Amino acid sequence: MLPRSLLSTLRQAHARLAPLVLLPLMLTVLTGTSYRLLRDWGGLGRDQAHWLMVLHEGEWLRHWFGPNGETLYVLLNGLGLLWMLATGAAMAIDRLSRGLGKG
Repeated sequence: MLPRSLLSTLRQAHARLAPLVLLPLMLTVLTGTSYRLLRDWGGLGRDQAHWLMVLHEGEWLRHWFGPNGETLYVLLNGLGLLWMLATGAAMAIDRLSRGLGKG
């Protein structure tokens, strides 16, 4: 079990970061899934569905952040996802261990 103060800090950090990572992660999931489904089942070619990959990979950020915008988007998206998974898992494991201890 995690100390209450650490759990509270994790919960607050998780809640503060969640709104920031929600939109980029949703964009990545929806465009990646749409790309694959439209290519495989929708009959679209690579060129027809390329705009989805532009969104999916953050290529559009080059206009504002230069050549490193795409890499920065992918890095921050990945780190955001890992943070949310790690803190969410820690909170879930703590809740489960507290629940099992009461039994």
